[in-house]
Amino acid sequence: MNKFVFFGGKGGVGKTTSSAAYAYHCSKEGQKTLVVSTDPAHSLCDIFQMPIGPKVITIGLNLDALEIDPALESEAYIERIKINMKETVSPVIIGEIEKQLDAASVSPGSEESAIFDKMIEIVNDYGDRYDKIIFDTAPTGHTLRLLSLPELLGGWLDKLIEKREKAVKLLQIANRDVKKPVSEDPIVSILSKRKESLEKARATLIDAAHISFVFVLNPEKMPLEETKKAVAVLEKYHIPVNDIVVNRILPDHMTDSFWQARKTLEKQYLSEIDSSFRNQRIIKIPLLDSDVSEAHIAAIAAYFNEISQ
Repeated sequence: MNKFVFFGGKGGVGKTTSSAAYAYHCSKEGQKTLVVSTDPAHSLCDIFQMPIGPKVITIGLNLDALEIDPALESEAYIERIKINMKETVSPVIIGEIEKQLDAASVSPGSEESAIFDKMIEIVNDYGDRYDKIIFDTAPTGHTLRLLSLPELLGGWLDKLIEKREKAVKLLQIANRDVKKPVSEDPIVSILSKRKESLEKARATLIDAAHISFVFVLNPEKMPLEETKKAVAVLEKYHIPVNDIVVNRILPDHMTDSFWQARKTLEKQYLSEIDSSFRNQRIIKIPLLDSDVSEAHIAAIAAYFNEISQ
């Protein structure tokens, strides 16, 4: 596995359990490990039975944790934009721009963009401090929007830069001042820096030498179909999917007719999983007989010996 590992999948399949177990495994192997939750419904604190928040805390030997607060990050993200705008835009229109930004802060995609910025900040700022950084992501749809942001926003920023450059050139012609390069326009400069940051983030996400992506699913129809679609989407964006974790596999020997029927159906899905994900390693984890807690993590972590080789 690489330094940066993302665990994704449908809601409720066991992403947090898997990411926590893998983080525990890495820490026991002597690797300085940080596990990060990007899921608004944080569960790391429940597994490790301690409060985990937006600041890094130590939860075990070689093991630290952090939970990204989407609302907090979105608010900080908008505030950074406001500060940049105050330095570049006429005070006459600042009030109107701030109203628009406040409206944008509750619009679709604002939290994903803020979380994405925080994730890249963690990759860039914490990468040298840890041997492993493991991300427990939100359910599949949210994660796919998050990971596709660099490409989607990149095209949007290109259009904004193009329009701003045209506007600056027209203004220069009107003022008979064409000596100053368009690139020195403060708004063009901000947009260009943002685009450079996104391009760097995209380069990081598609770098198979540094990033690993693991999908977690249960051997059932809905998680399987969603995972197949998600892997196809990530392949479209050239984001490597290295491993598949099949969680909550039923025991082999059951006498009750209901569970025998479920086991027969499960075997069909396990066979389909094997054939659908030939290019990925598949790690299979059995169903536990009780709710997951820190006490179970060590047992589950043993299944990740193969994934680290």
